[in-house]
Amino acid sequence: MESAQARLGQLLFYDKILSGNRNVSCGTCHHHDHGGGDGLSLGIGEGGVGVGPRRTAGTGPDAIRKRVPRNAPGLWNLGAREVETLFHDGRLSRSDRFGNGFDTPAEEWLPPGLATPLAAQALFPLVAQFEMAGNPRENEIAGAVHDRIDAAWPILAKRVRTIPAYGGMFVDAFDHIERPEQVSIVEIGNALGAFIASEWRNHDSPFDHHLAGDPTALSDAARAGMDLFYGRAGCATCHAGPLLTDHGFHALALPQIGPGRTRRFDPYPRDVGRMGESDRLEDAYRFRTPSLRNVALTAPYGHNGAYPTLRGIVAHHADPLGALDRWTPDLARLPEAPWLSPADFAAAADPREAARHRRAVDITAVALSDADLDALVAFLKALTGDTARTRPLGRPHAVPSGLPVD
Repeated sequence: MESAQARLGQLLFYDKILSGNRNVSCGTCHHHDHGGGDGLSLGIGEGGVGVGPRRTAGTGPDAIRKRVPRNAPGLWNLGAREVETLFHDGRLSRSDRFGNGFDTPAEEWLPPGLATPLAAQALFPLVAQFEMAGNPRENEIAGAVHDRIDAAWPILAKRVRTIPAYGGMFVDAFDHIERPEQVSIVEIGNALGAFIASEWRNHDSPFDHHLAGDPTALSDAARAGMDLFYGRAGCATCHAGPLLTDHGFHALALPQIGPGRTRRFDPYPRDVGRMGESDRLEDAYRFRTPSLRNVALTAPYGHNGAYPTLRGIVAHHADPLGALDRWTPDLARLPEAPWLSPADFAAAADPREAARHRRAVDITAVALSDADLDALVAFLKALTGDTARTRPLGRPHAVPSGLPVD
């Protein structure tokens, strides 16, 4: 990645100028202090206050109207060449379908010139109501999005390029930009993509040292866990390859919590996962397999953060339906918002929806002892990079807009 673009992306990533009400940034929910996530089961976007697990749902007219439907994933190694699909439901992927290089919710309105899937992905939280755009009639971004998804991007680009410090940095970082007036949302997306790709690239874990031939890199417990992972436990069926993911979609019967990513015709809060993108019944409740690199740094776990610990999510994989029956709402890290609580567990409370959810399970239960679970957790912790907590650029102390940095 171009280092000048990455340095520019670092500032944009933490600058609230890219949100409708100038009160939330990409870094609010993907913070360096929380492994590129926020430490919550479901995020608190526009209207929230604070950072990480202490973030609150806001008060008065600024209080959030909805939780972010899915867990804010860690960003580790998302710039790898093999990553061609993003979001929990895979609604962004490389494709020539619309003539702009990607198949996304923006369809033909996504502008051409975005260099990577990460660059394209970075544009969508900016125009998502409950993440960064804000509510209708609150600001010009939310209003523009209501007209058409791409109508807000030129407004955001103008906000950025008219800040003198940003204008000069874009001219320096992009060969084809000679004047700040030429900066569009494409350059903003490419800068954000360059930062995310370079900042969270990491592959120097004890596991990597083991693969390189160091016989002492793994503890006895981690080695036992590795044997289980690639053997009897069957984890590598889905978590394979350099990033420990098959980039596929699987239904795990994870507890249903939160508002879900509902479609217009859904009768209540629920999340049908990949089916919401593909419209294929066989994709119901399937979600993208996450990479496991640095997984110990990215709790809670699951597409909706249903499990606060590695042991909990591993035990669920071993016995999906049994774990679903044993799961209790107190395991979810949901900042208090009484006005939203009726929707937090509505899907699970509906017998028909619960029955449909239970029928869609792609993994087979496997008997694991407490010692097996301990060993698997030890192996997963051995996937944490030696330099994972020391990132190349980190969080900036200030940004060109002058807005506060979370």
